Amino acid sequence: MSPTVVVIGGGYGGSATAKALDGVADVVLVDPKDAFFHAVGALRAVVDPEFLPEVFFPYDKLLTNGRVVRDRAVRVEPGRVTLASGEELAADYIVLASGSGYPFPAKSDLDDTAAAQQKYRAAHASLQAADHVLLLGAGPVGLEFAGEIKAVWPQKKVVIVDPVADILSEYAPELREEIRRQLAELDVQLVLGAPLKENPSTAPGERGTIHITTASDVDITADIWFRCFGVVPHTAYLAGALTDVRQANGEVAVTDTLQVKGQDTVFALGDITDIPESKRAGTAMRHANVVAGNIKALIGGTGELATYQPGPAAILLPLGPTGGAAQLPGQGVLGPEATSQHKGADLMTGRFSQLFGMQTN
Repeated sequence: MSPTVVVIGGGYGGSATAKALDGVADVVLVDPKDAFFHAVGALRAVVDPEFLPEVFFPYDKLLTNGRVVRDRAVRVEPGRVTLASGEELAADYIVLASGSGYPFPAKSDLDDTAAAQQKYRAAHASLQAADHVLLLGAGPVGLEFAGEIKAVWPQKKVVIVDPVADILSEYAPELREEIRRQLAELDVQLVLGAPLKENPSTAPGERGTIHITTASDVDITADIWFRCFGVVPHTAYLAGALTDVRQANGEVAVTDTLQVKGQDTVFALGDITDIPESKRAGTAMRHANVVAGNIKALIGGTGELATYQPGPAAILLPLGPTGGAAQLPGQGVLGPEATSQHKGADLMTGRFSQLFGMQTN
């Protein structure tokens, strides 16, 4: 009999790992959602409801031999996974790929596709009716969201606030300059270097007049705001011998082979790992290549395990379908045309249509 591999989480890394192992193991993919959510396209789905169906991919064609269980892991220890339904899964190998939470709308917080799409349509209606938009967080999400808003509603006033002194400080000065230049052309205001004196009086995504002031006494008025920061790893389910590898921030300690520290048959990938690197979809999928290859090597009993080495700083940052900039290894800083070709035009929906066995548009 083939060994059983249980993959916890059907996001970018989990789905890629499950598909790669489908032919060599009995794969069980566990996820509470009824479809894969393509978070890379989430911000465009807010400004353009017609794009909304493009970010949900049913799991039914992902695996040929394995199965997808729509449930939530509530207790995971070496060799055993307990689900919210009470079902227990025996596992020869476990892959922890449960990802992270992030404020809506950059990630969906609902498991049902129909309900999630309704929430995005409601957010679109609220955003469409707003004249002044406040985005808290000048990281890639806040910057990209500003670009998407301006691409659809160039007349809207968009302000981005962050305590950091400059945007994208981990990347090349040329990239920062290019993004700043394009934001200025779009008339997006950056207010950096000082936190807010008080939190907005309304809930995120809720229309209502907001008057706030930064610690540097910059006054801002808006009628809707969104939180664009706050990653929270989903790892509370770890139990037994895995309890000690969960760190205070929720991340999981891994070795350079992406095995959980102290474990031979439990792997972790993506946002939940303690690897000091940017946690994005592409990173999770690079992790998946290493994890799938190493599990194949263990099953076959051949060769040493591959190690994962974080690459140099890289980013694809579209500002709408035709704007943005990128920094890629060996290519330096690229402008809007190349950024659109790599990501901005379709936000990689074609690539994931192929992964999930769907016809590309």
